[in-house]
Amino acid sequence: MKKKKVFTKWYIDAIFGSLIGFINGFLGGGGGMIAVPILEKVKKLENKKAHATAIAVIFPLSLVSAFVYTVSIEFDWLTVAILAGSVTFGGIVGGLLLKKLSGKAVRIIFACLMLGSGIYMVIV
Repeated sequence: MKKKKVFTKWYIDAIFGSLIGFINGFLGGGGGMIAVPILEKVKKLENKKAHATAIAVIFPLSLVSAFVYTVSIEFDWLTVAILAGSVTFGGIVGGLLLKKLSGKAVRIIFACLMLGSGIYMVIV
C-alpha cells in the first residue's frame, strides 16, 4: 500500500528547518536525530526516505556550521583531516547498507541509537 503524500506549508518546513539548523549549529551535530522524526511524522516520509533526506539536509548545514566554527575556534587540522576521510568512508558504507536493510530494521537501529545516546548523556 502506497502512503499518501502530505504537503505542508512552506513556513512549517522553514520553522522545522530552522530548529534543526539551530540544534546542529549549537550542539555541533544532532540535527539528523531531530530531522528524521520530523520528516516521518510531519512530512509523512517513508523511513528510508526520511533518513536519506535528513542526510541531504544536514550536508549543507554541516558545511555552514563548520565554517562558523573554523573562523571562531582553533582546530587540530590533522585530526580534522583524518576524521573527514573516515567519516566519508563510513558515510558511503552506511548509505549502501541503508539501501539493503528494511525500513523496520533501520527504524529499530535508529531508535536504539537514540535511546543509547540519551542514556549516555544522562549518565555522563
